[in-house]
Amino acid sequence: MSEDLAAPADDATAAATEEPAQPRADLKILESRVYRGPNYWSYDKAVHLLVDLGSLEDFPTNLLPGFTDDLLALLPGLADHSCGVGRKGGFVERLRDGTWLGHVAEHVALQLQREAGGEQRRGKTRGAGRRGQYNVIYGYGDDQVGLAAGRLAVRLVNHLVENQVEREPDFDFEAELERFILRAERTAFGPSTQAILDEAVARDIPFLRLNEHSLVQLGQGIYQQRIRATMTSKTSSLAVDVAGDKELTTRLLAAAGLPVPRSYPVRDVADAVAAARRLGFPLVVKPLDGNHGRGVHLDLRTEEEVAAAFPAAQEEARRGWVLVETYVAGNDYRVLVVGGRMVAIAERVPAHVVGDGEHTVAQLVERTNADPRRGVGHEKVLTRIRVDQAAIELVRAQGFELDEVPGEGTTVKLTLTGNMSTGGISIDRTDEAHPDNVEIAEEAARVVGLDVAGIDFIAPDLAEPVRETGGAIVEVNAAPGFRMHTHPTVGEPQYVARPVVDLLFPPGTPSRIPIVAVTGTNGKTTTSRMIAHIFKGMGRQVGLTSTDGILIDERLVVTADASGPRSARMVLQNPRVDFAVFEVARGGILREGLGYERNDVGVVLNIGADHLGLRGIDTLKQLAAVKQVVIEAVPRDGHGVLNADDPLVAGMRRHCSGELVWFSMQDGNELVEAHCRRGGRAIVLEDGRLGEGIVLRQGRRSTLIAPTGAVPATFGGRARMNVANAMAATAAALAAGAHLHDIRAGLRSFTTSYEVAPGRLNLFEVDGYRVIVDYCHNAAGMRMLGDFVDRLAVPPKGGDVIARRRTGVVASPGDRRDKDIRELGEVAARHFDALIVREDRNLRGRQPGEIAELVAAGARAAADDGARCRSLEVVLDELEASRLALDRANPGDLVVLCADQVESIVDELQTRSRPPGPAGAGA
Repeated sequence: MSEDLAAPADDATAAATEEPAQPRADLKILESRVYRGPNYWSYDKAVHLLVDLGSLEDFPTNLLPGFTDDLLALLPGLADHSCGVGRKGGFVERLRDGTWLGHVAEHVALQLQREAGGEQRRGKTRGAGRRGQYNVIYGYGDDQVGLAAGRLAVRLVNHLVENQVEREPDFDFEAELERFILRAERTAFGPSTQAILDEAVARDIPFLRLNEHSLVQLGQGIYQQRIRATMTSKTSSLAVDVAGDKELTTRLLAAAGLPVPRSYPVRDVADAVAAARRLGFPLVVKPLDGNHGRGVHLDLRTEEEVAAAFPAAQEEARRGWVLVETYVAGNDYRVLVVGGRMVAIAERVPAHVVGDGEHTVAQLVERTNADPRRGVGHEKVLTRIRVDQAAIELVRAQGFELDEVPGEGTTVKLTLTGNMSTGGISIDRTDEAHPDNVEIAEEAARVVGLDVAGIDFIAPDLAEPVRETGGAIVEVNAAPGFRMHTHPTVGEPQYVARPVVDLLFPPGTPSRIPIVAVTGTNGKTTTSRMIAHIFKGMGRQVGLTSTDGILIDERLVVTADASGPRSARMVLQNPRVDFAVFEVARGGILREGLGYERNDVGVVLNIGADHLGLRGIDTLKQLAAVKQVVIEAVPRDGHGVLNADDPLVAGMRRHCSGELVWFSMQDGNELVEAHCRRGGRAIVLEDGRLGEGIVLRQGRRSTLIAPTGAVPATFGGRARMNVANAMAATAAALAAGAHLHDIRAGLRSFTTSYEVAPGRLNLFEVDGYRVIVDYCHNAAGMRMLGDFVDRLAVPPKGGDVIARRRTGVVASPGDRRDKDIRELGEVAARHFDALIVREDRNLRGRQPGEIAELVAAGARAAADDGARCRSLEVVLDELEASRLALDRANPGDLVVLCADQVESIVDELQTRSRPPGPAGAGA
């Protein structure tokens, strides 16, 4: 059930052998996260708690007398946990041998969810690098229930720490557990919704919960369908209105020649009594537009009974109308019709108890309600019987009081209607119905117009034709409940969700849109935009997420850093999107996971020293493991696109279940050569008749995609970072099914203009000098940008470097390590004659001037070591620093603005220059 507990801090074992101080109940949660999809810790969605054991770090469970026995007494289900031992009872062995209390909290959180009906079994606990701190990870069904389970688990562990420790006052675990279960039941899907979702999952149809109730999206993007309980995207609103008007439904069915009782709608008691005289007795009085059997009064035989029933029926009528109709005697049957075909029939038996000659009616009800299958409302397969005033009067009418003992075998009814919601039971009769009755039910659903309909029959026996036995249809219900069919009290369950899903997704109908996920340290946004551009050219409606925002069919709909899981879910919810490209950032993976189940193509560009020291990620190897999640989310029929030139990226090949497509700028890369010899595909750079070109290799065959000089985003091949990005985009597009012609067209028409890719190598001409605006913010990116600057200074046909001044305005985000910030300054000093160091508006926890001084210190150190830079200034405001660089520029100079507020910088440039031409012009 749970993976092995990692070794705790190095000194924990030694500490456990000493005579420690008295334990204190000070286990606490420092931080909690919910992962909604594959993540750094797990392939599945999970809750992550960072806990601190405090003094309990010195007290594994074998040093806490009575702890294990007390815990098992409260949660005996823990005895079934296998833990890392791999067999039932393994966790108990760990408890008795001694395990740390963070590990215990993990298992308790899992078991609490199982107590509430969940099936969560996977978890792990790992040391967090500091003494006493642990990462506790476990699966969940509902995120809020999962978090609540973790909090209650910690409280319980603290409560059980040694007997002599003062326990949490007023902590009643039984009461807390009951409250937790009730909360879980409130947030859980009802039986009908859950049945449909189970069927969808079995068919690999993804779903998204759209609210806290039963509104759910099945499928993604353009293929999506929605359900709310058993109402679907195909359910007619008009049909629902018709079914909600019982008098109108009866008239329509009667006009179609179907057997229905006679009825009159009334608004007051006098009209109800008058209708009763016209119809004759016995009668039924019920709300015209009610549901769940509320306000229904049956077998009324006098005018006084009709008058007495009217107020209660009107109270349940939303529009005040009450229906008086002839009473049809017989059993109560529900016929479920989906897509015009009968799929299940259940006989509904009203709530009742059977006497045993020993217990009172009240005691019999209590014993019946003790059935664990019974709950409050619809959250369980049966509903508890409510003893209200109507039930008391009904019992009295049968000659009993609640405190009287009925004879053995005597049936005492508590309700007259057979609704499951009032405590009734169901008997499956699917295979017993007469074909004529099935035909009547199917015709009734067609007359009303419902795709999913519950047809209520009253008949002596549905195995006989109701036209002959005197039965009739008394109601047609929209959004009928499924639990009487999926969990009958007597008989075989019927898989009624199957035809509903067939209705929404006929065999062969897709439910998923292709997803391409792009991650890496640098180049994610440009590569993602290139991929999206290629598929837009193919006529696809592309949903793109990036640090620039969310674009739907190349239209910006959200302006924000949209490289996280929430933005991905927004795209998957958009009904226009038939292809998704997601830029996936490290922060989103660590914060919430991917946010979706899997991606058809996973792309990893590179791994560089950026964002280290944040959220427990301190090394490049750990950072690679975070970004590797995108590759781990590739299914067997998917593709992983990996940079063969980056050892950390290349190492991810072992974690890809799908087919690999390499890209490499190195001539003769061994991984690529071996892969192609085996018939694999790779995108490589080769020199040919037309010069350097992007080439597809497969086996011994090579196919030119495009000369690098024909790809505008590469600036004639000088922007080597965009050469690599174009190769990755080519590989991803191939993997996602694009034709070579479409890829060529996409690469040749994609530019890095501000309008297409803001902040990504945007080139401007201003009064005879050039300005490049780029988002570059780390040392790895600065190396690539600096290489581009060096190459841009060389004439197209080669030759000496043109003597012109290069000015760079640079900055670093404040949440990087000091050494990483200094390194950015060191790298920048090697490529620019003059540097102006600025700071972002958001200092991310730093003091004003602190970041700039670190960058400047790195630049000074490089200058002292012979770097190119000979002028260094610090101007903290971004716009002021940029204006200073532009004011000092002369014809022939090159100014590079590493921008954070790109829009403001471009506005400033446009006031100084003619409108920018095509990207790469004059390069």
